[in-house]
Amino acid sequence: MAGMPGFFDVDERLKRLSELGDQLEAYAQAVDFEAFRSELEKALAYATGAKGGRPPYDPVLMLKILVIQAANGLSDERAEFLISDRLSFMRFLGLGLSDRVPDARTIWLFRERLTKAGAIEPLFARFETMLREAGYIAMAGQIVDSSLVAAPRQRNTKEEKDEIKAGRIPQAWTERPARLRQKDRDARWTVKFTKARPQADGTMPPVDIAVPAFGYQNHIAIDREHGLIRRWLVTDAAAYEGARLREGLLDPTNTSKAVWADSAYRSAANEDFLEKHGFVSKIHRKKPKGRPMPEATRRANNAKSKVRSRVEHVFAQQKARMGLFVRTIGIARAKTKIGIANLAYNIRRLVWLNRTAVA
Repeated sequence: MAGMPGFFDVDERLKRLSELGDQLEAYAQAVDFEAFRSELEKALAYATGAKGGRPPYDPVLMLKILVIQAANGLSDERAEFLISDRLSFMRFLGLGLSDRVPDARTIWLFRERLTKAGAIEPLFARFETMLREAGYIAMAGQIVDSSLVAAPRQRNTKEEKDEIKAGRIPQAWTERPARLRQKDRDARWTVKFTKARPQADGTMPPVDIAVPAFGYQNHIAIDREHGLIRRWLVTDAAAYEGARLREGLLDPTNTSKAVWADSAYRSAANEDFLEKHGFVSKIHRKKPKGRPMPEATRRANNAKSKVRSRVEHVFAQQKARMGLFVRTIGIARAKTKIGIANLAYNIRRLVWLNRTAVA
């Protein structure tokens, strides 16, 4: 009968999705998600079920949902809807049309348990092992940079801001627990400067453009050869990025000791640290204060920029395609969200590397 679904209609639709290039199908082919099971079970420590009750969803399935969220910039509610709506999402998760779909609350609780267990680092480390086993070892040096990740802006009074900076909770918040739960006391304001553009008459404005931002920073180190994130850290937006170089951000296993970074990372402390640990500094030099940039320094910085600019592609992917935005409260949850986003980026990058290797 016309309009009635046929027995093979779903299979035909999935086949067509594959022909069109289902990104999630490529993820499933490139990554053995079962390899994450041991870390997930260790972190979640689910009960045996001896006391009864509905069993929890499979942790690997739930991790895949977080990857879907990160890759598409989805909220928990939107993820629940699209998993129920899209055949490509169902296939990636191994769900049928009649299977139960985790609701938004279940997704939130799963991510919360990962956060409390500090599980994102072991999961990321497990994927790093998978990359190395596949032949994608860190090579040709590393590039370091950071990017602001926006969070919902807080509307606080000056007195409340002063209390937060002093490490205290404003009295009015302690009296209203519901309000306190909605206040992010870890995120910070910062100002990002953008070079001013020439005016219509060709003259340059006397000052650069200052753009205020609120949230966190994603500090990453990628390897030059493959463009994969090898190390990462999360701080509030106001933290000085240059100091993160000395806080475990560099990968000592890279086959080259060269380190590229912009001038924000140029300091005597960083140069001493790099030399002490056997790294070779390729960090941009700063313009002398009150004097023009020497021509030799300008040419050297331009040469370094051709390598260093590759890290900007990572942030462009995360912000434009993945819509990275922190919707959670507190740096611990932000770390999980950003860590999953870094993992999702690496999965996307791995798919591309595999495809180009075959080509």
